[in-house]
Amino acid sequence: MPETLRPQLGDFNSIVCFKAVITGMEDALGEKATAIALIAAGRTRGKNLAASLGLKGTTSLEEAQVELSKAVGKEGTRLCIVDKIVTEGDTIKVYTSETVCSAGEPQGSERKCTFTLGAAWGALEQILGKRLKGVHTESVLRGGTHDVFEFTSM
Repeated sequence: MPETLRPQLGDFNSIVCFKAVITGMEDALGEKATAIALIAAGRTRGKNLAASLGLKGTTSLEEAQVELSKAVGKEGTRLCIVDKIVTEGDTIKVYTSETVCSAGEPQGSERKCTFTLGAAWGALEQILGKRLKGVHTESVLRGGTHDVFEFTSM
């Protein structure tokens, strides 16, 4: 990672503060507008991250998974753990755990991982060099073992 942005506090803030931003946006803008904004922000982050990691044009999703997990996992920004990226037919599935969006949410919550979905989406678009459509299909909050994001070509 580049130089520390805050000399005393370091580069990270709490999940509590991040989630307060999300719920504040939902109160002010509504859930749909907030989801659109957070997905767009995540896509921008994902594209920039993949480019900075030199993953543009990478053909190995395994290699991409390793590098992305380092960058956003325990060794990086701690957004989530990218456990695996697999292709099933025309669909690419990204399996994540310990997502910031699901942290602290009660079981059964309808919370979606909008920013994290967007980050995976943007990274894959940058890596593959094509537009994708993404959706959050499985959630640890609703019985899943992972938060799973599925992507198909547009």
